[in-house]
Amino acid sequence: MDITFVLPARCISYIISLTTPRDASRLSLACPAFKSAADSDSVWEKFLPSDYEEIISNSSSISASSLMITSLSKKDLYFYLCYNLSSSTIIRRAFR
Repeated sequence: MDITFVLPARCISYIISLTTPRDASRLSLACPAFKSAADSDSVWEKFLPSDYEEIISNSSSISASSLMITSLSKKDLYFYLCYNLSSSTIIRRAFR
């Protein structure tokens, strides 16, 4: 039985957004309905810091153009920030 017959895709996305990025990634492997929901921008926007646009514009460690960054899905942007922010940027944010 397809879970989307029981729950609309928006509900599945909302539920997944209440988990963690790791859980969302794992849930995307469970079934096609979960993959679609777990990969949606609405889920991954919840995992991004509220000031992620400011972080990108102020970070010297991100060398790619802002056009390329803004064209990424929220999921790709999340992982891009995880792997490309310097520790000094993270420390400065923590002690604001």
